[in-house]
Amino acid sequence: MTEERHGRGPRDESEDERLDRNLLELLNELRVALPGVQVLFAFLLVVPFNQRFVDTTGPQRLLYFAVLALTAASSVFLIAPSFHHRLQFRRQAKEEIVLVGNTLALIGLTLLALAMTGVVLLVTGFLFGGVAATAATVAVAVLYAVVWYALPLRSRHRRARPGSIV
Repeated sequence: MTEERHGRGPRDESEDERLDRNLLELLNELRVALPGVQVLFAFLLVVPFNQRFVDTTGPQRLLYFAVLALTAASSVFLIAPSFHHRLQFRRQAKEEIVLVGNTLALIGLTLLALAMTGVVLLVTGFLFGGVAATAATVAVAVLYAVVWYALPLRSRHRRARPGSIV
């Protein structure tokens, strides 16, 4: 008998068990990301009250505001899957919650990467000037691109090819 006939997948779990596992994994991953977003957001909220903030230039203040907005948006997207789960609790919508939650988490993490890269630009630009800020920001952006995107996408691509060894 085939796996579909029994409703079991390659992990020997039913569709409901798979959805439960996927939702639990998603929520656990968000628990890792959220403290970082919260700390960054708290840092950004107090920056304007620092005495040296008056020394920032107009472009630095615009960058600060952009980073603050990216961090706030990241928080919205990263918290949203938990909120969706609460609103849809016992509505038999777990598959939708998992699919939408995954997309929201990816968007939130991307916004977080942009915000953290922007903070590096803001702080290094304020402390050391343009050349150091550019070098540090490019290094951080490349690091995010490689570690968060290129490596998992490469692995995903390899697994999709028949006969490939990961």
